[in-house]
Amino acid sequence: MTKVLSVVPSAANSSFDEAQAIEIISFLQDQPGAMLPILHALQAAFGYIDPRCNPLIASALNVSKAEVHGVITFYHDFRTRPAGKHILKICRAEACQSMGVETLVSEFERAHSLKMGDTTPDGQLTIENVYCLGNCALGPAALLDGELIARLDAQRLDMIVSATKGVLQ
Repeated sequence: MTKVLSVVPSAANSSFDEAQAIEIISFLQDQPGAMLPILHALQAAFGYIDPRCNPLIASALNVSKAEVHGVITFYHDFRTRPAGKHILKICRAEACQSMGVETLVSEFERAHSLKMGDTTPDGQLTIENVYCLGNCALGPAALLDGELIARLDAQRLDMIVSATKGVLQ
């Protein structure tokens, strides 16, 4: 009989549950190449990978905590703190760079006192880097909660931030 792990995706900012984390890790630890499936399952369960998971994973897989940390930080989609209610991913790949995304990001960070990877103080918006959305002809490109945005400019970016404070809630 095959065991099945049921991970119910949580809402952003879910509270960490160590017992649930241990259950997830224990269920997946014997799978070949178990670290990535464990990390994905933990992020699906909590919305992020709480740093308290690192020693649990390291012990279960007989690796160092540094190795676990290295894998988490290597992959851009893993986060170590809860994300905002809305997630904006801005493409920073070469095609979007040629269309001015670096200036756009710099101006955005300065205007909103945020850095890439930050969440707004109200917890409504997390802004992240992504490297190529495959929408190169219509760059700069972004994703807002999985919805593609083409030809992103400062005005549209400000509209997105404003919308997350009210309309999108």
